[in-house]
Amino acid sequence: MTMTTLTHLECGACGATYDPNHLHTICPTCGKPLLARYDLAKAAQTLTRESLAQRPPGLWRYREVLPVQDPACAIDLGEGGTPLRNVPRLGEKMGMPNTYVKDETLNPTGSFKARGLCVAVSRAYELGARELAIPSAGNAAGAMSAYAAAVGLPAHVYMPDDTPMPFSVECRTLGANVTLVNGLITDCGDKVRQGVEAQGWFAVSTLKEPYRLEGKKTMGYEIVEQLGWRMPDVIIYPTGGGTGLIGMWKAFDEMEALGLIGSERPRMVSVQSEGCAPIVRAFQEGSEHATMWQGAVTIASGLRVPAAIGDFLMLQALRHSGGTAITISDEEMMYYANLLGATTGIFSSPEGAACLAAQKHLLEQGWLQADELVVNFITGSGLKYAHLWQ
Repeated sequence: MTMTTLTHLECGACGATYDPNHLHTICPTCGKPLLARYDLAKAAQTLTRESLAQRPPGLWRYREVLPVQDPACAIDLGEGGTPLRNVPRLGEKMGMPNTYVKDETLNPTGSFKARGLCVAVSRAYELGARELAIPSAGNAAGAMSAYAAAVGLPAHVYMPDDTPMPFSVECRTLGANVTLVNGLITDCGDKVRQGVEAQGWFAVSTLKEPYRLEGKKTMGYEIVEQLGWRMPDVIIYPTGGGTGLIGMWKAFDEMEALGLIGSERPRMVSVQSEGCAPIVRAFQEGSEHATMWQGAVTIASGLRVPAAIGDFLMLQALRHSGGTAITISDEEMMYYANLLGATTGIFSSPEGAACLAAQKHLLEQGWLQADELVVNFITGSGLKYAHLWQ
């Protein structure tokens, strides 16, 4: 069985290259994210439309373009292979019959974060990491705790002290050491750095190691395959750290090189909260980087990310795709969470519901056309946010 065709790591900013067979964080030359690169000509020999049709569902079916070398290190809790559903009742209310939702709530630990942490923890374990740490607004910490538990690695979680309680309970139940921090996720990141320096932990922070991105990119592979190798017109994605948006854009380039698709691309849409919108502001200003958002406040914990190291990669994807960026209020997130639930049977977190609000706004503005095929990412379950409905 062919596993990875990984060849090297490449800085997404300066282009410097590194040996992938060592634990890496960010580029030591410029401090930006490292991206995994593959021998796609070799991968194309076995990763074909025909071979995929014979493989079981799940994230590891794309193993040639995932970084793990030893199958014994590929942790599998059932991640990936989530449904892509056409939702006609919701589409009718939205005024767009070709409305689709990618239901990531069915991943282990209830969110799309399982994809990224599955691959990040698997690769860190393979390369000899012995203790893991993460700063998180919630779902990423739960996912990291689960995958670390599966292979017996100690896990350290730092999350804001106002994070909804189910997130910290989940992490503790999965065996992680949880520290609540008076501040935002950026402050949690500072605490993790201190632990890395003092204790030698390996941090699996968003885009500060190369492989969470690789797990998230499988969403791009899946939606095209699930649409019968057709590209959607538009992908609407709730953006905090932005790993999934960057990952899907990377996936489409890989898929073209593999001969799975042509040069067509969807327009990518970044959705953020009105109370924390650094990417939207940078997009509207025409900036290459996003400045820190001061006073970040939103009910959507996953969108309360005031600064993202991958900002320039997100902005490149939005602009190169002809996409856009839009803010949504907390009130609209709740309205559309209820509408989604009542018309589809999916109980969504506020982040996923924000995509539907964005779709409605963009249709009203004329940016979307009524007959376009739109994929909304329902990134996490509403169960961990149940307090918002009380």
